[in-house]
Amino acid sequence: MFRLRRGNIAILDALEPVVLAFAIFMMVYLFLFQPHKVDGNSMYPNFHDREYILTDKISYQKGEPQRGDVVVFHAPPPYTSDFIKRIVGMPGETVMVQSGFIYVNGQKLMEVYLPENYVTSEKSFLREGVPYKIPEGYYMVFGDNRGYSSDSREWGPISKKAIVGKAMIRYWPMDRVGLIQHQEYGIK
Repeated sequence: MFRLRRGNIAILDALEPVVLAFAIFMMVYLFLFQPHKVDGNSMYPNFHDREYILTDKISYQKGEPQRGDVVVFHAPPPYTSDFIKRIVGMPGETVMVQSGFIYVNGQKLMEVYLPENYVTSEKSFLREGVPYKIPEGYYMVFGDNRGYSSDSREWGPISKKAIVGKAMIRYWPMDRVGLIQHQEYGIK
């Protein structure tokens, strides 16, 4: 009987670090960072299909999302997965798509992270030349690959409550590992 107890103690001793590691992992996953996979080409050329990123889930609990942040959010219906897009319009601002560009409060948004030949066209929600005022607590998010992105031009702004977090680190593939840079904008 003594051997059986000694064996049980050894098993419990071996399981203790595994349980502790799992508990730490779950705390980090649930409250701090969450891995996400880029699915599709809506953020190309800055993010590629099947890349993996870590999403910071605490930044927006302390502060507000900013224009240029790449965010992961719960997609609007009928979609069921999380999306990754870039914030281009802030609460209270007026956005408009015109002549292939985005205008914010009447000024052209300079998007240096996009190739020169990319054109921002209208979709069913945001129509060519029609200004839209973003409600408080909402953000306009666009994919970088404007011709192949389902985004706010199609289904409108997203609420802050829908945002999972800010894309912080790309960790796969290995040749693209690094911090995800916040983009600054010149408005012309």
